[in-house]
Amino acid sequence: MHRVGPAVALLLAVVFTACSGEPSGNVTVFEGARLIVGDLGAPIEDSVFLVENGRFLAAGRRGDVEAPSGAIRVDLTGKTVMPAIVDAHKHLAGTREALVDQLQHLAYYGVGAAISLGQDAGDLAFEVREEAIPGAARLLTAGRGITTPEPGRSEVPNWNTTADVARAAVRDLAGRRVDLVKIWVDDRNGQYEKLDPELYRAVIEEAHSQGLRVTAHLFTLEDARGLLEAGIDAFAHGVRDRDVDEELIALVQERPNVILVPNMPDRGVTVDLGWLSGTVPADELAQLQAASQVRPQLQETFGIQARNLARLNDAGMTIAMGTDGATPWAAHLEMEDMVASGMTPGEVIMAATRNGAALLALDDAGTIQAGKSADFIVLDADPLEDIRNTRRISAVYLRGDEVDRAALGERWRNPPPP
Repeated sequence: MHRVGPAVALLLAVVFTACSGEPSGNVTVFEGARLIVGDLGAPIEDSVFLVENGRFLAAGRRGDVEAPSGAIRVDLTGKTVMPAIVDAHKHLAGTREALVDQLQHLAYYGVGAAISLGQDAGDLAFEVREEAIPGAARLLTAGRGITTPEPGRSEVPNWNTTADVARAAVRDLAGRRVDLVKIWVDDRNGQYEKLDPELYRAVIEEAHSQGLRVTAHLFTLEDARGLLEAGIDAFAHGVRDRDVDEELIALVQERPNVILVPNMPDRGVTVDLGWLSGTVPADELAQLQAASQVRPQLQETFGIQARNLARLNDAGMTIAMGTDGATPWAAHLEMEDMVASGMTPGEVIMAATRNGAALLALDDAGTIQAGKSADFIVLDADPLEDIRNTRRISAVYLRGDEVDRAALGERWRNPPPP
């Protein structure tokens, strides 16, 4: 997947029956916002975009998009609109109640879709994937990922010690129609035998023969090289042990379809978490804020990964955004970390929207474009000026319906007693 520049023509002359001037009560007209489409094009000032039956009909400047008479109108003057966020690396709950709660919590913070990456046992994730849960992010799943035996960690992934067993695991995943195949290539600081090249080559070859793509948890520069040579499709982490070298840059540039989801670590600096007061009880928020401290060792760790992200981004590698874990607001911290690493706010927004949707093969998500699902965030300030403005959420719309953030926030701020 090559990094693509701004769209040549952005829906300024789209013809739909619904926009013919005939009366329509099914179309909603959102007007007046600064519109960030999700690519690197300039935002559309004083925009108009139309939504019908959960999908975008058209988008453009005021006067370039004709709205039908009788349409519902929503004034967004002074606001900024961007596509809903796509989180390409989560690990979510294994019970239905907790999973739905997490997907709604993600939606509160503007996430429209997320993939649970490799620790989903049983049928639950696959069942929820097929549902459109009101006020909740869409779920995708990698099912059970593939690694070598890691006793004491998790028994959910497929544990493999031979190429034949690894290939059989991939065939099982293909039968379940997973959205990605996840592998772990990491000895966990010497605790386990690592998934070696013979095994991960077998996984990648079998996955590709089944029409599936593979993303890899990794740690070292050496393994990044080996995975690229083996045909890996994506990295679920960046290189973490040292700075990348010219050999890796050359391998990346020879493979322009490989996607990096960097998953940045704690920067080791104090950050203001007051913006979480909408969902986090006051006592818990105080604890989170107290834990946000200056830690020089973490700054050093962050520095390696920040330099690597900047260098790979400059080299033209496609970057998407993912956060690991289950923290519902983590995407906003991750985006700030990506900008702190040297990416521009526009590049980061594209990584968190269009590029994430491309990685997950979500053809109807990631940009504000005719025919796509009407998943978008209304912001009180422009994130192109300051990426932290993605947190200043006025409203979230998924599939054309506004998420009831007030009710959700009340539920999490004041949970019922156990």
